[in-house]
Formats: sequence, C-alpha cells, structure tokens
Amino acid sequence: HAQTAARMGADFISMDGFDCGGHPGEEDVGNWVLLAQAAQELKIPFVASGGAATGSQLAAALAMGAEGLNMGTRFMATVEAPIHQDIKDALVKAKVTDTLHLLRSLGNTERVFKNEMSLKAKAIETEKPGDINAIYPYIKGENYRKSFQETGDAYSSVWSCGQSIGLINDIPTCQQLLDRICGEAEDIIKSRLQSKL
Repeated sequence: HAQTAARMGADFISMDGFDCGGHPGEEDVGNWVLLAQAAQELKIPFVASGGAATGSQLAAALAMGAEGLNMGTRFMATVEAPIHQDIKDALVKAKVTDTLHLLRSLGNTERVFKNEMSLKAKAIETEKPGDINAIYPYIKGENYRKSFQETGDAYSSVWSCGQSIGLINDIPTCQQLLDRICGEAEDIIKSRLQSKL
C-alpha cells in the first residue's frame, strides 16, 4: 500500500505495523520488520504507527529511518482526549495482551479492546465466518460512541486500541506526554547510543 501511495504522489506515509489499533491489514507484519522494509524501499518520509507509547520506541523508530511516531491509542489516555474518564482509566489498567482481532474472516481485520463484547463477537464470527450481519449488533459504532461519550463503560462495546495499552501508566496532558517521550528519546540517543560507538 505504501508503495502505491508513493507512486500516486503521497508526500508522507504512516507505516502501520500489526501491533496498531484499528485495522492493521491482513499480512500480520509487525513494526520491527515493516519499518526496516520501509527504510529500504520508500523514497518519501514515513512515520512509525502501531504499538508506540514511549521515548525508547521513538528513538528506535528514528534509528530505523522513521521521522517520528503516530500514537493514536497513547493519546486517548491524555487529559485533552475528548473521551470519558473511565475509558482513559481502562487504558491505564490494561496489559499488552488485552486486545484481540475481529473481522479477519471478512478480510478487514481490526484490533480491539478485549472485553465481554469483543469476545462474544469473536465467538460469533468463528461460528459464522464472513457474516457481518451476525456480528454487527456487537461492533456497530453507536455502541462505542455511547461508551466513549456517555457511559464510560469500557466493557459494553467493541472499540479499537493498539497493543500500546500495556505501556500506558498515566493520563498526562499532551504537552507532558510529548515532553516526556521526546526527552526520553533524546537521552537514549545522546547517552545510551553514543556510549555504544
């Protein structure tokens, strides 16, 4: 997809590894390999997307040729994120293993938060592969809109998030988060990596 976008005139690419929230594609390629491939093959800038939440990951992404990070899930757990506080708290409590994949039988795999509703949708998809109507009542957007904007119930709807949920330990402001991530990356690049030369 990235090469096609580049041929069509894209100026910049977000390289989404398999650890991302939402739709990671159908090839199951993680960022460790995907970013190395992007650096070898793309002639336009790219950012690393998927599973990122720390300064060490920023330093690694830069070392692999990326210009920076795209952090959707991490920014959900910030003061400014326009979602219910209880959803943010659920992100802080989560582990890296608290996601699962849905819609694979439809060729539209989505990584979502693991809860009762997503497990139920997965079981139904297993019983009725390719039948969107069978799982639609569980995955429809109105369900997670209510969770995010009204109830704050992280367990009554199916919603996207990346594996970075297990790296989220607090709910800072966006400025605090960026300062911390950039500071950590800078320290790693200047101190730890310089000492390896």
